[in-house]
Amino acid sequence: MPWALPLRWSLWGRPGVKALVTAGVFVTTLWNVRFFLNPSKGSGEELKHREPLVILVWEWPSKQVPNVSRDVCRELYSITGCHLTTERQLLHQADVVVFPHSSLQPGRDKLPKERLPGQNWVWVSLESPSNTRALAAWNKTFNWVMTYRQDSDIFIPYGKLVPNRSATVNIPAKTSLVSWVISNYHRTQKRAEVYKNLSRYLHVNIYGKANNKPLCKDCLLSTISKSKFYLAFENSIHRDYITEKLWRNSLLAGTVPVVLGPPRANYEQFVPADSFIHVNDFGSLEELATFLKTMNSSRYRQFFAWQRRFSVKLYADWRERICTICTAYPHLHQGHLYPDLKSWFNS
Repeated sequence: MPWALPLRWSLWGRPGVKALVTAGVFVTTLWNVRFFLNPSKGSGEELKHREPLVILVWEWPSKQVPNVSRDVCRELYSITGCHLTTERQLLHQADVVVFPHSSLQPGRDKLPKERLPGQNWVWVSLESPSNTRALAAWNKTFNWVMTYRQDSDIFIPYGKLVPNRSATVNIPAKTSLVSWVISNYHRTQKRAEVYKNLSRYLHVNIYGKANNKPLCKDCLLSTISKSKFYLAFENSIHRDYITEKLWRNSLLAGTVPVVLGPPRANYEQFVPADSFIHVNDFGSLEELATFLKTMNSSRYRQFFAWQRRFSVKLYADWRERICTICTAYPHLHQGHLYPDLKSWFNS
């Protein structure tokens, strides 16, 4: 009996079967290409993420409410697929609703009466725990937190250093040793105590409402820049609470910050170790004063070495901060609730 081919090979030799298989492969390939080029025909979840993400800001965090009717995230910050609105009638279309803590102070009656399935609520604050009240009322209310803390769901620092290629150092001309801008002076604060004792050993030029010497917006940096050092003293001491006192009033102004806030190691997570002076680096405030008064020009210039690699970026526009929600959104846990907001914020 002659040797016979397996059935699948003998059939393949027939023209009709071969054409049928070839056509099937071609149709399958076309279907896969069609799905790849038009993924919106896939699952409902994929379709939803292709639509603009609607972010409703329940109450704008600053007094002046900007116009957000345009595609501001794309136009200003190159963040696409992000629609900001302050129109509360769009609540039922919102994917995310943003609640600044300042808008929650009057009570729970200011919140929406219902939360849509899949809608996430964000608690926002740039204040420290020492200056944040009535958190206990908001347990199991918010899905995400948006603060200056690095462990926030949406991290919004007051500023940061960004790489540059200038390789230059620019130190403004100096006419005084130390300056400080202070609006709210309270004797019970740590910064008031440190200033009082430090001023026994050196003179500090004080500006701001607390000393009846307010500085206009356009003259703030030019005035501070004339001092060699700036007292970047925070109003309270908490992890990651590093405000514009460091970023704008010191580094951007072109002066060396003398910081009072979280430990040195925390500051070094944000800026180079040789870019600032920490009050805790010294055994006494007299030692600190002596260090500042006797520093030679060569040592002083070393504090500006960071300028060869970085520039200061300030975060002062709430539109930019809120637009970052859209960037973070794909990586956030959906449906999570903070059971105890006060405990988290005070940790």
